[in-house]
Amino acid sequence: MPDARAAARAEAARLSARFQDAGAVPVETAVLQPAATLLDLYGEDIRARAYVTSDALRGEQMLRPDFTVPVVQMHMADGAEPARYCYAGEVFRRQEEDEDRANEYLQVGFEVFDATRPPDADAEVFALFQSILAPLSLRAATGDISILTAVVAGLQTSDKRKQALMRHIWRPRRFRALLDRYSSTAPLSDSRAALLAAADPFAGTGAEIGLRRRAEVIARLDNLREDAAADPIPTGIVALIDAVLAVREKMPFALERLRDIAVDLPWIGVAIDRLDARATALADRGVDVDALDFEASYGRTHMEYYDGFVFGFYAENRPDLPPVASGGRYDALTRHLGQGRAIPAVGGVIRPGLVLELGGLG
Repeated sequence: MPDARAAARAEAARLSARFQDAGAVPVETAVLQPAATLLDLYGEDIRARAYVTSDALRGEQMLRPDFTVPVVQMHMADGAEPARYCYAGEVFRRQEEDEDRANEYLQVGFEVFDATRPPDADAEVFALFQSILAPLSLRAATGDISILTAVVAGLQTSDKRKQALMRHIWRPRRFRALLDRYSSTAPLSDSRAALLAAADPFAGTGAEIGLRRRAEVIARLDNLREDAAADPIPTGIVALIDAVLAVREKMPFALERLRDIAVDLPWIGVAIDRLDARATALADRGVDVDALDFEASYGRTHMEYYDGFVFGFYAENRPDLPPVASGGRYDALTRHLGQGRAIPAVGGVIRPGLVLELGGLG
C-alpha cells in the first residue's frame, strides 16, 4: 500500500507537470471545506457522499469531496482573467454500497477561466486530456447538459414546473416522474380534488402535530392548486424530449439528429449551435470528431455542477472501473460562487491511481 501511494503521488506530479506545461498555475486548497457552501450548492444529498465533521469555531466542515468548488471560490475572489490552474491532492467520498470503491483517492485537475471563446476553451481542455491519456487507448464519451436545460427552459408550462424539472435534470428517475406527472391528463383523485377545493382544509382535522407549520402546509396547498390548474405538457412535446434524451451517436450524426428534432423544438437551436461550434474547435485541435461519441444524457447522474459540455474517459476492457478522467463546463457555478459575477469556466480531473492500474502513461 505505501508503494502504491508513493507511485500514485509520483504519477500525480507527472500529470501536474503536463498541465503546467500547458500554461496552468499550480494551486492548493484546504482539505477541510465549509459544509455550508457545499450544502447550498447540492442540498442535503451531499451528506450521503461526503465525510462531515464540526469545528467549535468554524462550524460544520466536510473533507474535500472535489477541488472545483474551492478553486472557483479562489478565482472569483482574487483571480485575473483569463486564467489556467492545476492542482493535485486527495478527495474523499463515502461509499455505502460498494466497499471495493475507494473512499479516498488522488485527483489531478486542470481548470480554465476564459470568456473570450468558450467552445475553444472546451476543445483545449478535452484535447489536452485526450493527448495525455492517449497511451491508455481509452474511450471518450461526451455530452452537453445545456441542450437539456434549453429544452426545459423553452417549455410552455408554469415557471414552478420548469424550475422543478431543471432542478432534477441530474436525477433522471425523478425527472421522468415529474415529466409524466406534468403531461398527465388523468383527473385528480376524489380525495385530492376535495382537499384542494376546500375553503378551509384544516376544518375538522383535530390537533396539529408534526414538524410542518400551518403556513408551510398552506403554501404547499397553494402550489398544488396552481399545479392542478396548469395545462398538461403535450404528449408530442414529451415524445420530442424523449427523442433528445435518446440521442447517442458519433458526433456528426448526433448533430444531424438534434437538428432534425430542433425543427419541432426550435428553442434548442442556440444550444445546438454551441455544440456545432465546439465540434469545429475540437477538429481544429486534431480531435477525430467523426469517431467521437456523443450522448445527450451523459453526465446526468454524477456531474451536478456542470451545465454545458461534459466528458469522460473510460477503459472499455475494465467496466468495473469509474472514469479515469472526467470534466466539463460549469459557468453557473461561477455565477453562484461569484455572487452574481460570472466567467465561463471549464475543467477536468484525472485519477492517477487508475492511470497506474491500467499500466501507466509510459
